[in-house]
Amino acid sequence: MSGTGTPKFVASVLDFAPTGFLARLLLVGAYLVGGVTKLTDWPGAVAEQAHFGLTPPALWAALTITVELVGPLLILSGRLVWLGAGMLGVFTFFAAMVANGFWAMPAGPERFAATNAFFEHMGLVGGFILVAILAHRAKRSA
Repeated sequence: MSGTGTPKFVASVLDFAPTGFLARLLLVGAYLVGGVTKLTDWPGAVAEQAHFGLTPPALWAALTITVELVGPLLILSGRLVWLGAGMLGVFTFFAAMVANGFWAMPAGPERFAATNAFFEHMGLVGGFILVAILAHRAKRSA
C-alpha cells in the first residue's frame, strides 16, 4: 500500500501518464464518433434535430457537430479543458432534458429506459465537471 492507502499496483496505474489520456478518451469517445458520424451524414444529422423538435434543425445540427468535435479535442489536448468540459457538460445536460423526458412518460419500460438514460447522462455531466476540476488543479500546482 502507498501512503494514501491505495494499493501499489493501483497507484502505479493511476500515476502512469497514459492512463489520464485514456480516461479522457473513453469519456469523450462517443462524442467524437457522434460528431464525425453527423458530419459525414448531414441529412441524418438535420433529421435527428428535427425529430427532437429543434428549429431550425440545420443550425442545431451544426452546433451539435461543433460541440461534439471541438469539446473532446480541447479535453484531449489539455488546452482550455474547462471550455471543452463545459461545452460537453452543458450540451449533455440539455440533450438529456430534450431526449429523455422520463417525467412526462407513463410508467412502463419506455419510462424506465428514459430514466436510466437520463441519469447516465447526468453521470457524464459529473465526469466533465471532474475533468475540469482536475485540469484546474493540475495547472494551479504546476
